[in-house]
Amino acid sequence: MNHVHFFPRGDFQGIGAPTSLLPWLKKTRDIRPDVALDFQGLVRSALIVKISGAKEIYGMSDARVGSGWFYDGIAKVDRSGHAVDRYLKLAECAGARIGERLRCSIPSGDPLQRFDAYPPFVLLHPFAQGERKSLSTAAIEEFCRLLAPTRVVVVGEARRGIDAPENCINLTNQTCLLQLIWLIRAARFVVSVDSGPMHIAAAVTANLLSIHTWTDPRRIGPYNPDAWIWKHGQLFRVGELATAKIRKRGRRFRRKDVAFVVELIRPLVPIDPMLA
Repeated sequence: MNHVHFFPRGDFQGIGAPTSLLPWLKKTRDIRPDVALDFQGLVRSALIVKISGAKEIYGMSDARVGSGWFYDGIAKVDRSGHAVDRYLKLAECAGARIGERLRCSIPSGDPLQRFDAYPPFVLLHPFAQGERKSLSTAAIEEFCRLLAPTRVVVVGEARRGIDAPENCINLTNQTCLLQLIWLIRAARFVVSVDSGPMHIAAAVTANLLSIHTWTDPRRIGPYNPDAWIWKHGQLFRVGELATAKIRKRGRRFRRKDVAFVVELIRPLVPIDPMLA
């Protein structure tokens, strides 16, 4: 079996530091895979793949200028297409067989100690590293207020705190990835900004709303036709995006937008009689 190495999207921050660069380069040279796939498509990611000593390197046709010099094979992709479709084309170009249905093998996750999945709760993931993606503290608190008495569980990594009302369980900076997956599976509905956890949620449930500010949901939104999208004050099903009229330049999600979203969530997360 060939040794295949995937070089994913993401920032390679910190590798330029003189104290860490040389050991990192040595470790990368030791990988020496038979095949390497560059999903990021930047000159630096293509260079990293080359340093790995891969026998064959594959990239995509929409990679940055200069990246293609390092590739042995180039997958022809639609630059405006969804990222998952583009990545599948890359894998296919490297020899993978792509079936009609995409199956995502997501683990069941790890339950949290002293946390009960009942009564029903809404999972809110309001934080992201990208600029202007995260929800404001006022919007987070408004979600909790309008969904009361239903529990709202807030997760993610953040340096700021929130004034959690009685129905809010603040698990910010307190969950590992497997615990987050368990919470996603246990939640009746998931609201998330454009982020990695949003894509995990899209793989396991259609009860998901992905909030997009400046990002294009057609290209990097949830890969689930039954999930929901918020963009520039409008709500869409993912399956409707191909024909929907969406402003390319969106805006931030504001506190006043919360009520519109809660109208969508409330019928799907009935108030438990014990809390009413």
